Amino acid sequence: MNAVDLLALVPLVGWAVHVAILRRELRRARRDPLTGLWTRDAFTRNARRLLRDKRAVVVLADVDHFKQINDTHGHAAGDALLASVARRLAHATGPDGVCGRLGGDEFAAVLLDKDGRAADLLTLLHGVLARPAEGQPAEVATTVSLGWVRAADHPGADLSLLLGRADEAMYEAKRAAHGPVRAPLGRRLWQGLTSRRSGRRDAAGVAA
Repeated sequence: MNAVDLLALVPLVGWAVHVAILRRELRRARRDPLTGLWTRDAFTRNARRLLRDKRAVVVLADVDHFKQINDTHGHAAGDALLASVARRLAHATGPDGVCGRLGGDEFAAVLLDKDGRAADLLTLLHGVLARPAEGQPAEVATTVSLGWVRAADHPGADLSLLLGRADEAMYEAKRAAHGPVRAPLGRRLWQGLTSRRSGRRDAAGVAA
């Protein structure tokens, strides 16, 4: 290759480097900086893709008493707790699923229930999430309320509706202070809950 050919390659190499940097920054923008999970918009895109699979299960998780953790132990401890919840949720979801942080102490996931044992998996996860955050004292621990719904229970339902049903189940779990709650078939648990929790609809790209 002569000098002329080398000079001709310089702009191409520069452009390739520029594109690589842009792609890297775009990937970073789609990830929550604290937990490494997908951001709300990125989660929505990936979750919609997974819902094409009839085995899909939608899960919502909300950290109980999170403000108390922050007030008592400081924001660094609160951040450690959120990061711990994210790691454990992602592990339970598996490589075929998708997890996102919707904001604050609220998380969502879509997993593929390949063996029909989603209820057992989420019960186990509920116990794991109650353990202290890694590297933190035992006091930096709390329960996490989990609500879930099978996509197959609501044929044709979009992500917005499924998140709404999981949201209702999650708040029933929080109210009753027990393990994961599966959204029932039929009518909603509480009429009007969707409007009060409209932020969940935003996660699915639907105007509140």
